[in-house]
Amino acid sequence: MIVALALALTLADANQDAINAARDLYASAAYEDALAMLNRVPESSAPAVEARTLSQYRAFCLLALGRTQEAERAIELMITRDPTYQPPAAEMSPRVRAAFLDVRKRVLPTIIQQTYAQAKTAYDRKEFDRAAAGFGHLLEVMNDPELAAMYSQPPLSDLRTLAGGFRDLAVSAATPPPPPPVASTPVPVAAAPAPVVRPPRIYTSGDGDVTPPQVIKQELPPYQGVLPMTKQGAIEVTIDENGMVEFARMQKSVTVPYDSMALKAAQTWRYVPAVADGKPVKYRKVVAVTVKPRGSSND
Repeated sequence: MIVALALALTLADANQDAINAARDLYASAAYEDALAMLNRVPESSAPAVEARTLSQYRAFCLLALGRTQEAERAIELMITRDPTYQPPAAEMSPRVRAAFLDVRKRVLPTIIQQTYAQAKTAYDRKEFDRAAAGFGHLLEVMNDPELAAMYSQPPLSDLRTLAGGFRDLAVSAATPPPPPPVASTPVPVAAAPAPVVRPPRIYTSGDGDVTPPQVIKQELPPYQGVLPMTKQGAIEVTIDENGMVEFARMQKSVTVPYDSMALKAAQTWRYVPAVADGKPVKYRKVVAVTVKPRGSSND
């Protein structure tokens, strides 16, 4: 045990010496030598902080040597490991800062969507502690003033709103209930009336306090047959809190056979759900249907 500990300490000292030497070589513009020094230290044998420093200076050296694609892959790996990480400003030239910013703009939207999906799956499974941590991490990643413009546009702005609502719900659900009161002699009381259960409110375009759902998938089937003229129809759909269509009906018929096909397709439509008070809500909307004679495109 003592021998293993001594070996580990010796290896850690050697790694740190290599990092310090590479940093000095980089500062003196000896980029090839610095990169060779860094490549002698495998990241798998280094603690997390040292591994991040190794990746950071590898990226710095690759950028200085004009090996842009390799540098971007190194930066992408760093951001994937820790989406909130940014090198200290004092260690970045304008070129390095621009490279990190470009990669973060490209990589972070996918990471954010994956993080949201994982946290939502945990929430649906009632793993509320894990869900709260996932939504909290997502909000931390998006709390970046340098990328504020990107995060203020859909669909990322909608995901941030949903993540905030689900984070609060998960935290509330994960909080243990208060301990039961000390038992005492029960006092007979009249039975309380049963609470009135009201169905969830369904929002529409007439409500000003709601962000409407955003379309992910909303396709209609082609018309099978011949029409002498363009026909107009409309489908009314109710979209639930998960962005799925829970009810659809023809508000205005096209033809009986086509109505059936259109309603079947509507059941597969998907949306980013509507949001009110920071939480996903049900929403009713009407989708116009235009069927044109063959040779024209259908809406």
